[in-house]
Amino acid sequence: MVMNGFVDDIGRLTEENADFRRVLYTGHHLQLVLMSLAPGEEIGAEVHEDRDQFFRVEAGDGEITIDGVPQRVTAEFAMIVPAGARHNVRCVGSAPLKLYTLYGPPEHRDQVAFRTKAEAEAAHEHFDGKTTE
Repeated sequence: MVMNGFVDDIGRLTEENADFRRVLYTGHHLQLVLMSLAPGEEIGAEVHEDRDQFFRVEAGDGEITIDGVPQRVTAEFAMIVPAGARHNVRCVGSAPLKLYTLYGPPEHRDQVAFRTKAEAEAAHEHFDGKTTE
């Protein structure tokens, strides 16, 4: 079986994304997700006990708090949140915060997209074991 993986301009896709959360690719051990946070919006404090998470900001101004320590972030910043750390990301600027995240292992259902945070929270969805390929 030939696997295609994921190859594209992630910066462009991230900046064009208007969805709160959009899963682009799900592998067996890693997942790529685009996010867009409106001014004043936040992901919401959370802890992933069994997975690490990487974030990369492509546009906007934000703040990440990891285990109670807030840090300002802007375009080209990368952040790594180790499993077990309480964290939150919020948009502190006047334009949307455009970022992508990598979960290892996957956190969400493959190809799921939610336009708003309210839709994402209402869905209560989690990775179901199905990968992109």
